[in-house]
Amino acid sequence: MANFFGFGIGSWSQRRSALRQAGAATGTAVRDPAHVGDIQGAFGTVRAADLDRSPSWPRRLRYLLAIMGPGLIVMVGDNDAGGVATYAQAGQDYGTRLLWVLAFLIPVLIVNQEMVVRLGAVTGVGHARLIHERFGRFWAAFSIGDLVLVNGLTIVTEFIGIALAGSYFGVPRWLSVMVAAAVLVTFTVSGSFRRWERWMYVLIAVNVLMLPLIFLTHPRPAQMAHDFLLPGFPAGSAGHGGLNAGVLLLVIAIVGTTVAPWQLFFQQSNVVDKRITPRWIGYERADTVIGSFVVVIGAAALIGITASGLGGTVLHGHFTDAGAVATGLGRAVGHHAGAMFALVLLDASLIGAAAVTLATSYALGDIAGARHSLHRGIKDAPMFYGCYAFFLAVAATVVLIPGAPLGLITEGVQALAGVLLPSAAVFLVLLCNDRDVLGPWVNRPWLNAVAGVIIGGLVLLSLVLTAATLFPSLSGGQLTALVAGGAAAGLAGTAAWAVAHRRSARRAGLPDDPEEELDTGVVLQAERLTWRMPALSELPRPRWSPGRRLGLLALRGYLVVAVGLVVVKIVELSLAH
Repeated sequence: MANFFGFGIGSWSQRRSALRQAGAATGTAVRDPAHVGDIQGAFGTVRAADLDRSPSWPRRLRYLLAIMGPGLIVMVGDNDAGGVATYAQAGQDYGTRLLWVLAFLIPVLIVNQEMVVRLGAVTGVGHARLIHERFGRFWAAFSIGDLVLVNGLTIVTEFIGIALAGSYFGVPRWLSVMVAAAVLVTFTVSGSFRRWERWMYVLIAVNVLMLPLIFLTHPRPAQMAHDFLLPGFPAGSAGHGGLNAGVLLLVIAIVGTTVAPWQLFFQQSNVVDKRITPRWIGYERADTVIGSFVVVIGAAALIGITASGLGGTVLHGHFTDAGAVATGLGRAVGHHAGAMFALVLLDASLIGAAAVTLATSYALGDIAGARHSLHRGIKDAPMFYGCYAFFLAVAATVVLIPGAPLGLITEGVQALAGVLLPSAAVFLVLLCNDRDVLGPWVNRPWLNAVAGVIIGGLVLLSLVLTAATLFPSLSGGQLTALVAGGAAAGLAGTAAWAVAHRRSARRAGLPDDPEEELDTGVVLQAERLTWRMPALSELPRPRWSPGRRLGLLALRGYLVVAVGLVVVKIVELSLAH
C-alpha cells in the first residue's frame, strides 16, 4: 500500500535533471495543433506569449474572464435534468432539512475538479488517453465502455427533461425533442471554440429565472441558513431500524447527481481544448471554485423554491417527476411560477445534454487518436462531431419510442454510475500521484489525505446506492449499518496507508511535501509554470508495486461482480415491464 499512489520513485534532486532533459528533448504530449495557441474565451483572448508577471488587478480580471469557462460549464452542467428532479424531490418531500448535504459537496467538487484541471493543463491530453497509456488497454476499454454506456443513458434522461418541460407548454414530445437536438448540434459544430462557449454562457444565463421564482415562492432565509449549516434529518425519518431508507437514498442521490464521472473527462479535455497551460492554472482553479459555489447556490435555490412553493399543499411529500413539480407550482403559486420552473428544467436539460455528449465525444476521440477539438470544423474533425450528433440522435429517438421504459433507464443510470465512480475516482488519484505524468505538479500529501477521505466517502455512497438499487428490500437500518461499517473500515485503511506512506517516503529520501522542492530550489517556480509532460511514448513504464496490483485486482473484481448484478437487475425489470 505504501507505493499504491506512486511514491518512492527516486529523489527529487535526482529527478530534476531528468525532467528538464525529457521536456527539452521530446517536447510535450500535445498532438493536435488545434490544442496549442492563444486562449480564445467567450469574453476575451489571452495570447500564448503573455506572461502573468504581477499584472494589475484589471488585467487579472481580464485574464480570468477569458480563461474561465470549463469549470463553470462543467459545474452548471451537473445541475441537469436529473439534478433538478433530485433537488425538487428533496424540497417537495422534506422541505429544506437536507440542505446541509450541499455544504459538504463544495469541497468535494473543488478537490475532484482541481485535480483534473492540473492533469489537463500540465499533460495537454485528455483523461481517457492518460488511462489508456498509464494503465493499459483493459482499464481504458472498461472505463470508456462504462462511460459511453452511462453517458448515453444520461443523455436520454436529459431529453426526458426536455420532453417534460415542453409538455408543460403543450408542445408535442416529438417537436420539443427534435428541435432541442437540432439546436444542440447547430451551435456545437460551428468550428469555433469561442462561439460554442458563448452559447453555453447564454444557456447558463437563463438560470437567472430562479430569482423571480424565489420572489414568488418566498422561501424562509433564516430556516434555509439553519438547515444549510447544521446537519439533520426530517422529523420522523428515523425509526427502530435506524435512518429511513427513503431519506438516506435521497441524500445519496443528491451526492450522486452533483458528483458524476463524466465531469472528470469533460473538464480535463475542455481545459486542453481551450489551450490552458500550467501558467494559467491559478485562473482555471478560480473558475472551478466559482463554478462549485454557483452549482450549490442553484441547487439550494431549487430546494428552497419547491419547499416553500409546495409545502403545506396536498403535493407535499408526493414527488413524482419534475414535470409534475412545474404543474404543482403553477397551481399552488401561479402559472408564471410553473412556467419559469419548466424553463429552468428545459435549460438544465440542454446544458446537461451538451456537456455530457461532448464529454463522450472527447473521450472517444482520445482513444481513437482522431482530431477532437471545437476549434476545428466538421471537415477537419468528422469523427468528433459525428459521435456528438450520433449520441444526441439516438437519445432523442429513444425518448420518442412509444412505451419506452424511461423510468427503467433512469434507474439503470443511477446503478451504472455507482459502478463507474469507484474506478474513475481511483484512477484520478493515481494519475495525480504519477511523477512521470505531473512532475512537480503531483498531489501534495495533505491533498492526498483530503482526496482519500472524499473519494472514500463517494465510493462508499456509490456502493450503498448500487446495493439499494439492486436490493430494494434492504431496510433503513441495514443501509445505515452498511454506511457506518464502510466508514470505519475506510478510516482504518486511511490511517494505515498514511503511516506506511510516510515510512516509504523517508526510506526513499523524499521530502514529506513535494512542494518543499520549491523552498529548497530543487525546482524553481518559473520552471514549474512552464513544465509540461513529455510525449507519452517517451515516459518510463509505470512501476506497479504489490499494493497497487492488489488494489487494482480488487477493483476489477468489484466491477465485474457489480456490473453483472446491474445487468441481471435491468433484465429482470425489463421482463417485468
